[in-house]
Amino acid sequence: MVHAVSIVATSATPTVVIRQETTWERFPALWGELLDEVWGYVRGAGGQAGRNVMVYLDDVPTVEVGVELDGALAVPSGRIVSSALPEGRAATAIAHRAPSPDAIAAAHAAVIEWCEANGHARTGVRWEVYDHWRDDPDSFQTAVYWRLAP
Repeated sequence: MVHAVSIVATSATPTVVIRQETTWERFPALWGELLDEVWGYVRGAGGQAGRNVMVYLDDVPTVEVGVELDGALAVPSGRIVSSALPEGRAATAIAHRAPSPDAIAAAHAAVIEWCEANGHARTGVRWEVYDHWRDDPDSFQTAVYWRLAP
């Protein structure tokens, strides 16, 4: 599949996440557990949340797994913290039929290739914003972003 890559200005969208250092081998089994814990807190606190998000802060990876916030929510100190999606210029592409790991990986690869071909340096910070679930999995999309160096 050919991915259309573009540059966008992103805003610091508020999120509630669990920030954790992990390994690339462990992460596929870990992210669901982290996301369930965040959703459990948001629902229990009566919060309004948006889409699921995953932010990769580095290549360790240090990750933030959670949800966009729709409104205010008091977040206690501990594992669950307030954060925000990165603000600034980013290269982005859409992974269709995602949450397929292969589709998401292909979208990331397309962004990396496009940035290299067009002289855009990446900071290494990248994130994924997952579409709201629908009964038609073929209509589900995940947006991938790579923050660009100034």
